[in-house]
Amino acid sequence: MSFRDFGALCLVCLVWASNNILSKYVVSGLGVPPMFYAAVRFAVVALAVFPWLLPAPRPRWRLIAVALLMGGGNFALLFIGFKTATPSAAAVVGQLGVPMTTLLSMVLLSEKVRWRRGVGIALTFLGAIAVMYDPHGFKVSPGLLYVVAAAFLGSLGAVMMKQMDGVKPLQFQAWVGFASFWPLAALSALFEPGAIGLATHAGWVFVGAVLYSALVVSVTAHTVYYALIQRYEANLISPLTLMTPLATIGLGVLIMHDPFDIRMAVGTVVALAGVLIIALRRNQVAAVLLALRSRGQ
Repeated sequence: MSFRDFGALCLVCLVWASNNILSKYVVSGLGVPPMFYAAVRFAVVALAVFPWLLPAPRPRWRLIAVALLMGGGNFALLFIGFKTATPSAAAVVGQLGVPMTTLLSMVLLSEKVRWRRGVGIALTFLGAIAVMYDPHGFKVSPGLLYVVAAAFLGSLGAVMMKQMDGVKPLQFQAWVGFASFWPLAALSALFEPGAIGLATHAGWVFVGAVLYSALVVSVTAHTVYYALIQRYEANLISPLTLMTPLATIGLGVLIMHDPFDIRMAVGTVVALAGVLIIALRRNQVAAVLLALRSRGQ
């Protein structure tokens, strides 16, 4: 990999990590309802890349299903999780999407998984469990359960996307934004009364967060990432994207004052070691999923 491309990937990972922190601040610090935040973000994405919406790839039902799973469903649950979960813990637990993708690939794509990836799957789950459990009462954080659910939806969407051909990155972003906005807007109106007022009260900080999340993260950073995936082998790019959860943890501790004790450190090392083992195997689906798990969202 050239130095320029490596620098671009490092910048992309830093953008993704900063967006995890920003998303936590919007839904927790500013008090903006999570589904409303996700709906506005996808509206901006859809408007920004609207020219790529048509012609729609076929089958359209699968495209819409994938867009809803990897877009609206994934991000709505992730942002709900951010209400109570720390960005550091969410960054580690969210890596469960990688072994979930591998397991779903076995079921839906008849992919063969050998013992090395089996070890990676086991390590990732063990590390995530260590992070999720509260040692004082052995209770699972509700916020992190939403993160796990988000990981599952994203994994299912990634596997279904593997069954589609010829979908370009900006075209996919256009359909994610368009398909996700409508159900999220309806759900927000139903379950989040007063969301517009809360977002208005947050002011220009909320506007800046939405524009950064939609244009810099979803449109720009993801386009760069998919270009790198097309240029280099997935098993080279995928391990490098682990810079994102590490950067998220660092930023979470420095900016959000996330707790990071021995249990978190051990869980993080074990989980990321498992993801690394999986990512080093040739698996294009896992490469796409690592991007999903990193971008925050």
